[in-house]
Amino acid sequence: MQNSSPSPPPLSPPSFLSTPTALSIKDPKALLSIILVSSLFALLLFLSSSSSSSFSSSSSSPHSIPDPYLFPTRQAHRIVYHDNNSSDPIPPSIAYLLSGSKGDLGRILRLLYATYHPRNQYLLHLDRSASDSEREKLALKVQSLPIFRAAQNVHVIGKADFVYPTGSSGISFTLHGASILLRLSPIWDWFISLSVGDYPLVTQDDLLHIMSFLPKDLNFVNHSSYIGWRESRRLKPIIVDPGLYLSQKTEMFYAAQKRVLPNAYRLFTGSSFAILSRNFIEFCVFGTDNLPRTVLMYFSNTPSALSNYFPTILCNSYQFNKTVINHNLLYANFDTPSRKKPQPISSDDYDVMIHHGAAFATGFRLDDPMLDRIDRDVLKRGRGKVVPGGWCLGGFGNDTCSVWGDADILRPGPGARGLEKLMVGLLSNGSFRSHQCNI
Repeated sequence: MQNSSPSPPPLSPPSFLSTPTALSIKDPKALLSIILVSSLFALLLFLSSSSSSSFSSSSSSPHSIPDPYLFPTRQAHRIVYHDNNSSDPIPPSIAYLLSGSKGDLGRILRLLYATYHPRNQYLLHLDRSASDSEREKLALKVQSLPIFRAAQNVHVIGKADFVYPTGSSGISFTLHGASILLRLSPIWDWFISLSVGDYPLVTQDDLLHIMSFLPKDLNFVNHSSYIGWRESRRLKPIIVDPGLYLSQKTEMFYAAQKRVLPNAYRLFTGSSFAILSRNFIEFCVFGTDNLPRTVLMYFSNTPSALSNYFPTILCNSYQFNKTVINHNLLYANFDTPSRKKPQPISSDDYDVMIHHGAAFATGFRLDDPMLDRIDRDVLKRGRGKVVPGGWCLGGFGNDTCSVWGDADILRPGPGARGLEKLMVGLLSNGSFRSHQCNI
């Protein structure tokens, strides 16, 4: 075993968008048409750029292949064939989209280290609020780590996007990142998008071990058909998301008019975080069916679009509505049931969070001491190091992963048992079908 040697300008905004936060015009229908057409055009133009968007790679050479010590039974982009006598299923692969903003260089690297495994694919994104120098530093840091060069699975987006949490640019950014990951590797099984406020609660060996026993078409998405207060605040209001076409971040634009709810399909709401299958991502990105495009048009100028987009497509598609698990494997602190947003996680939440069995948690603040505790007690990760796994052959301590072996070897720990317990409860006959796209 050994280590690998080092080796269209932005569109000008229409003149009517120069007013502050509310729009007014004498003809409401004309205003509505302008907003709908401009938002949809901007969104489609944004998504179409995914095929030509530039990104930096950790690979030292476009013709090199992953290190044979990590992948001894395969070449790049080929399926691993295991011994037929082996009782263990083939470990899956997860495509991660990790995102941050200005000043988040350290946080996005920490999230990368905490979620790293050679079998996975990683796409890192610092949005347009961050400087080009931050993105360059991020790419240089990625290129400097031997394990990233050896596995060639960490990439940095060079052409940054703006992402507004309350607008449709969240959808465009997620689909943009997913489309790049589809081109980068043909063998990953699930897609997960994480921000710097998220963090894993299990090792990747734990997660890959449990998910290796699951059908690859499952989608883990919180969803509900109960709209309630969201109808008046998130579904009927009309907005223009500046993140789709402006080169600088500005306030969101709201129209005075409201829209009617669709009757061609049923709206579902949920969470912006989800674990989505590759088949479903291809269904949304490639648009082989009309449903993803139709739903995209509706949510192109709707608040909180991302939390509604994937649940609505999944539950209205005959191809995928039987693949939905009504849980996204994410722990979030809603201190009261009426809370619309999760609260920051505090030290009082630690025990409940760990015993919940979730794979990830959200609500962590900058330099949160809770992250140090998770690194130390759960992930066994040293500062500036990746989480040790079965592929690490070095001695215990900070140099555990300086020598590596077969990336298909998993070494699950205590976190796998908690995740397994949660998964068994979700897949039990009494809860799986009854909570599937019918509530």
